[in-house]
Amino acid sequence: MKRIFVIDWILIVVSIVSAISGFALHIAGHGSSHEVWHNWAVFHVFGSLLFLVAIIFHVAVHSGWYKVIIKNGIGRRSKVTVVLSFVFLMLSVTGIMLFSVSGANSPLGLWH
Repeated sequence: MKRIFVIDWILIVVSIVSAISGFALHIAGHGSSHEVWHNWAVFHVFGSLLFLVAIIFHVAVHSGWYKVIIKNGIGRRSKVTVVLSFVFLMLSVTGIMLFSVSGANSPLGLWH
């Protein structure tokens, strides 16, 4: 199997893990058990770091596409991909900023 397809399949799996654990973390933040929230937080961070690594490999494989976007603008290129790239960038920045926050239910966590 080509490397690009392996990276794409890994990306699909870890994005689902990251999303599900993020929603579960949000729900656990409304509960009374800090241990449950902490376990989901650890799982979410681990899954999201794997997602970040997969994205780095994905962008490296598709670097030509991004170079054309930077050089020529969006044009006929996929606007959905550009929007998803921006959303991922914002989620990554806010997620990294959350490392400086202690505890559940922070306003930044809700933005993330």
